This record gives sequence, C-alpha cells and structure tokens, in this order.
Amino acid sequence: MTCIRGVPISGEPFTAVNKPPTGEVSDLNQQVWILQGQTIVTVPRSNSVIPVTVTVVPCKYPELLEQGRGVPIYLGIENPDMCLSCENIEGQPTLQLKEEEILDLYNEVEPVEPFLFYHSKNGRTSTFESVAFPGWFIASSDRGHPIFLTSHQGGVYNVNFNLNINA
Repeated sequence: MTCIRGVPISGEPFTAVNKPPTGEVSDLNQQVWILQGQTIVTVPRSNSVIPVTVTVVPCKYPELLEQGRGVPIYLGIENPDMCLSCENIEGQPTLQLKEEEILDLYNEVEPVEPFLFYHSKNGRTSTFESVAFPGWFIASSDRGHPIFLTSHQGGVYNVNFNLNINA
C-alpha cells in the first residue's frame, strides 16, 4: 500500500486527514515550482530559489472515478492556501490556481473533479492527469513559464515530475 504520512493513496479505505502532507515538485530539467503572483511557474533550482510547498491529499471516494488511471489526488500549495483546478476556458482545458482549502475539497461528500488529478508513478517520476479532462496532463516548458495542461506527452513539454513528500 502506498501511503503519504500514513494516509493510503492506493484507493484503499483510509482514515480522515487533518493536515495535508507537504513537499515540493520539480521537473526533469531540475526546475522547481514557485509562485509568481497568482501563477505557478518553473525556474531552475538554486540556493536563492524557494519552491512552493505543495500539499497532496487523496480523494476520499476513488471508487466513484475511473479506475486504472492512477490515484486520484487533490494538489495544492501552502502560503497562500490554494489548489490547482482544471477548467474549460474558451474551449480549451486550462490549469488554474484557485483560492480553495485542500481539506475542504477532501471533506466534500463526493469527488470535486475539476480539482482532482490521477497521480501515476513510473519509477521516481510522477504524472498528474486531469480527472475533469482525461488525457490532459500538468506540464512545464521553458524557464519562467507557467505550468499548464497539455494533451501532448513527450516532445518539448515535461509531463514527468519529481514529487518529494516530506516524511
């Protein structure tokens, strides 16, 4: 069973979460996520860069979602408390950062699909596929650019990330 701070994230029954596990995300080019205004952008890791603290909480009701795509999780940041969301903007799936408490989403009576991502691990890397827009993944590109959603895996976009959760 895969756990984050004792909370199963494998779709098995689990106990309530009172404080979300935290960590940081980097892409395969060693770019970390930072907050710039109301947007998460990627910049090269360095001593002068402080990455955003990422929060991760599993969905309470994974059985209500498509099986076999990964573990459904809510993905947010701390200070300020915000969560990543996927919305249709002008006909395009778009990644947004919304002022939402991750534990409020977790405690909803059913999955809040725009805020959920299928988390899949392949070795040491992770992908985050939108539950609301299957086939669309969180991606990064050039330094200083925002993270975004893409349906194109491989090529110039990074869809594989290192998710390091503090134990």
